[in-house]
Amino acid sequence: MPIRTRLTAAVATAVLLGSLTACGQEAKGGSRYKPDAGKGATIGLAMPTKSSERWIADGKNMAKQFQKAGYKTDLQYGDDKVENQIAQLENMITKGRSLLVVAAIDGSALTDVLGRAHDAGIPVISYDRLILGTENVDYYASFDNERVGRLEAQYIVEKLKLGKPDDTSGDTYNIELFAGSPDDNNTKYFWSGAMKVLQPYFKSGRLTVRSKQTKMNQATTLRWDGGTAQKRMDDLISKNYGTRTVDAVLSPYDGISLGIISALKSAGYGSKSRPLPVITGQDAELASVKSIIRGEQTQTVFKDTRKLAAQTVAMGDAVLNDKKPKVNDTTGYDNGKKIVPSYLLDPVSIDKKNTQLLVDEGHFTAGQLK
Repeated sequence: MPIRTRLTAAVATAVLLGSLTACGQEAKGGSRYKPDAGKGATIGLAMPTKSSERWIADGKNMAKQFQKAGYKTDLQYGDDKVENQIAQLENMITKGRSLLVVAAIDGSALTDVLGRAHDAGIPVISYDRLILGTENVDYYASFDNERVGRLEAQYIVEKLKLGKPDDTSGDTYNIELFAGSPDDNNTKYFWSGAMKVLQPYFKSGRLTVRSKQTKMNQATTLRWDGGTAQKRMDDLISKNYGTRTVDAVLSPYDGISLGIISALKSAGYGSKSRPLPVITGQDAELASVKSIIRGEQTQTVFKDTRKLAAQTVAMGDAVLNDKKPKVNDTTGYDNGKKIVPSYLLDPVSIDKKNTQLLVDEGHFTAGQLK
């Protein structure tokens, strides 16, 4: 789908270069951006939090790869506070950063500040979490997020040996559902992918959600917080199970999974007589991979963020050198104001049988997994 943008003043270097205005032109690479952008420019990297090892690694990977490509970087973490991230972005704009790469804390809260970035001629790449409600996001780099949800749900189906959805002759199982943060646009994609797999089993009666909390807004976990997930799981068990057993838990993220496991252990799960249920996850964080090896968490979805960083660097480099970045999805990511051209990478399901893949790929060393 063609993207149409308008050329605006390149104010960060206005003193030396004067103003540049035009309108109604089709964006081709960096044509509306600052004429001094390119090698040696400084890239603003706005990451959401340091509370997750995943985001620390993302920031470091991108900074390292942008620097290797010939750029300087300004890496900031918002500490899960929207106002912090907005202030950091405002500061980056004031300092004349040539490109902003933003992993949003709240994807719908950045409209004003990205409007100022646009007016300053600064392109924006939305990183992993789609920025919503603004035309002023140029590209999106992420994973196939709906596939992440499908991988998690399909793992549950296979682990419980449910077979085909219309086979009603087998055993029935109890499952509880968790979703990601309500202010993260990825949450709906993870949920949608998982529900496409699980809904037929709900309909056939093979899977039962005893809490009846089957809607996404009932299952969300603000800021992807493990403590919040633990409290909710405690409540689900105490109100809905008694002597009954939780057989599976759909969890969209490793930090949430560890909170769920803590609640289950407190309720007496984790013994030979009452084993832990099937528990999914995402991001292949070290604590969860070790949990999988111990036989607690059952599965995670590995998203190689080094490859995502490399793709983002390639997109940014193209934009800043007046080239058109490579994308592979031009229809699927509508942020409410525009369909954002996107590049999506493939995730991989990990369980106890293939944790060696994480070593082979250099994500962890063998020593880290012992």
